Amino acid sequence: MSTTVGVIGGGQLARMLIPAAVNLGIDLRVLAEADGMSASLAATKVGDYHDLDTVLAFAETVDVITFDHEHVPQAVLRELVARGFTVRPGPEALVFAQEKIEMRRRLGELGLPVPDWAAVENTAELAVFIADHGGRAVVKTPRGGYDGKGVRVVTHKHEVDDWFMALAEDANGGALLVEEHVPYTRELAQLVARRPSGQVAVWPVVETVQRDGVCAEVVAPAPLSSGRLAAVAADIATRVAEGIGVCGVMAVELFETTDERLLINELAMRPHNSGHWSIEGSTTSQFEQHLRAVLDLPLGATTPRDEWSVMVNILGGPAEGALSDRYPAAFAAHPSAKVHNYGKDPRPGRKVGHVTVGGADLDDVAYEARATAAFFQD
Repeated sequence: MSTTVGVIGGGQLARMLIPAAVNLGIDLRVLAEADGMSASLAATKVGDYHDLDTVLAFAETVDVITFDHEHVPQAVLRELVARGFTVRPGPEALVFAQEKIEMRRRLGELGLPVPDWAAVENTAELAVFIADHGGRAVVKTPRGGYDGKGVRVVTHKHEVDDWFMALAEDANGGALLVEEHVPYTRELAQLVARRPSGQVAVWPVVETVQRDGVCAEVVAPAPLSSGRLAAVAADIATRVAEGIGVCGVMAVELFETTDERLLINELAMRPHNSGHWSIEGSTTSQFEQHLRAVLDLPLGATTPRDEWSVMVNILGGPAEGALSDRYPAAFAAHPSAKVHNYGKDPRPGRKVGHVTVGGADLDDVAYEARATAAFFQD
């Protein structure tokens, strides 16, 4: 069995894979972008993931390649596969997390529910879409963008002129993605794992709370989600995973609309912020499951350990000092909370850690998680 897993990217997702790898006796190696990143404990190489020679040299040292993010260029990914390296998820699946327009096209081909959308190449096309959709639309850059970046709600065709200009200056040209402004009641996320031989496992659907375009809290399971809603969310994620050939963990971000539909917003083909609750809250965490999946091992049970789990992100961190300086007071006040420190320097808006609390009463659990996180934020 392949037992050496290489992770491209040295962020907090790679960092949180380390304990799961230790428990399973798996040799985890990380290609980090720079020294001192979150996953520096497992970093065996520092280099540019855009550089083919750097990535090939790293691939020679591991049995299977996986990812902390979706930004490795397709040309690099396809060359890895062409040379016989095992890449999970592979480039044929990852392209749908990298290219939002291609993602929308493929989901449409699979008959999956998505907002009405179009690829627009100029302001005239954008103006037509806005007019046809009640005078408001959401415009997204086709590549990159996360935590609210690369997304704008617009009412006028000239509100993204700078993005059209950037496309015009790009030798490859291209288009922007424009979508209907969906009337939704809340945002949900459905985590799913799939191994190469086809086995699929899903966790309970969760509710995500966004602030300023960044995930602030996750409630697992999503309140009022039993029965039909949970079944539909699980079915959507399973159809996506099977339809595009995902290998590993994937998060399907969803809108629950005012008329009680579920629409796919985004895909993330890696462990995801919406699944951090599973470290303490599930029989099998998303990080252990991801390792199992990329090694084609039988997947673990996803049964919740508590009736409720609430995860609260620590955003920004303390104005002075380190997160660990706040441990004595936070731990004394909230001994049931589990704190995860990403080893990052505090910075406004930056995800520097998270807190998870589980229990039988949602109000109590949410209070404990929020109150603990507050110790680390000024």
